[in-house]
Amino acid sequence: MPEYLVRRNGFWRFVRRVPKEYAQLDPRGIVQRSTNVRVADDPKAIRARRRVSELNGALEAYWRDLVEGDSAQALLDYDAACKSARKLGLSAPVDDATKRTIAELLDRIEKLSGNRADDRAAVLAVYDAAPRPDITFRQCAKRYIEAHQPGWKNVKHAAQWQSTLQTYAYPVLGSVPVKTIGANGDGTALVMKVLEPIWYSKTETASRVRGRIEAILDWAKARGYRDGENPARWKGHLDKLLPGKSKLAPVKHHAALPYFDIPEFMTKLRAALGTAARALEFTILTAARTSEVLGAKRSEIDFESRMWTIPAERMKARKVHRVPLSKSAIAIINSMPNDSAYLFPGVVKDKPLSNMAMLKTLERMAVRDQAVTHGFRSTFRDWAAENGDYPNELLEMAIAHRIGNKVEAAYRRGDLLKKRHRLMRDWERFCNSSND
Repeated sequence: MPEYLVRRNGFWRFVRRVPKEYAQLDPRGIVQRSTNVRVADDPKAIRARRRVSELNGALEAYWRDLVEGDSAQALLDYDAACKSARKLGLSAPVDDATKRTIAELLDRIEKLSGNRADDRAAVLAVYDAAPRPDITFRQCAKRYIEAHQPGWKNVKHAAQWQSTLQTYAYPVLGSVPVKTIGANGDGTALVMKVLEPIWYSKTETASRVRGRIEAILDWAKARGYRDGENPARWKGHLDKLLPGKSKLAPVKHHAALPYFDIPEFMTKLRAALGTAARALEFTILTAARTSEVLGAKRSEIDFESRMWTIPAERMKARKVHRVPLSKSAIAIINSMPNDSAYLFPGVVKDKPLSNMAMLKTLERMAVRDQAVTHGFRSTFRDWAAENGDYPNELLEMAIAHRIGNKVEAAYRRGDLLKKRHRLMRDWERFCNSSND
């Protein structure tokens, strides 16, 4: 077994014990990270070893920063003071300690019940005296990701943050104290050093890296680790130095079948066997996103009203979305085994179908070069725009696109469910029209 690599729950996982020389600075004991590589997809751990090498390199660099950086002890002292203060119910520290004297705080503390005032005052003195450490960009990025990861939709998103920062940002910014990264010439020059080599060749990636650097530096400012304007901001700053990505990288639309090919395609699809084929058929009939279908659960289906209610946390717009179900869509649900919480269960117990399963079905049907799963939403939209007197707002609502505030106020009442039921029934009838 390769070093630091273990199998766990069907995935290769990076596991390393914190070396003794770093134990005081990194109290985690054991560091674990998923490689996001399935054992079944990589039985010899070829890809997993490469990923583990990246993760191990990042961890070694992080430990070196802790030891070699001047901020190491200050960061530990500051964290210890914050932890002690939180236990005593004290408020967060302020940047300008002169605004709050110990005498003023003692007067406030004595009005509180619980621990003795002198204990609180002692901790508070340490708390306020603890200097703001010269935290590095890498340390800020780590804390930013830890703070925001619970609100992100999936593990893949966090992995993308880690990977792009490790590849592009850390070699330039990783060990730089964030307090020195301002919008002056030096700060902007550092950000440009990250972006310029990839802005023209990997425009989309570069744009995401820029946005991530901006978010981390804004977080650092909010936490008091840096001040001044953000050198990674686009509008009014970097847009004067770099061309907009729309001028460099034309938008690539998802490959989609022409809507007039759908009836014949649906006939072939219904002849295909397997859960993935049924999931793809259901996706087309509901004009839903792949992730919404893969995560669909029986508890979300109201059979009496023929309604699928997708909770906000699974929606791109983070709003509850209701999907009227046609008779064909209901029939697909009824044809699936009911021994899983998911409508379309995968091979692993209590797990949904893989996000590649529907693409594989398209490959087997020899249309992979003509269409991707997400493209069927465009097919539905084109059909509806050209073959019915459907209001644009109704169609945007059907595919869960954001709608302008004024229009939303007028059209969201009741989600126009009666009209949307009729719309999905018309779409079902068109999909079945090769049988007419």
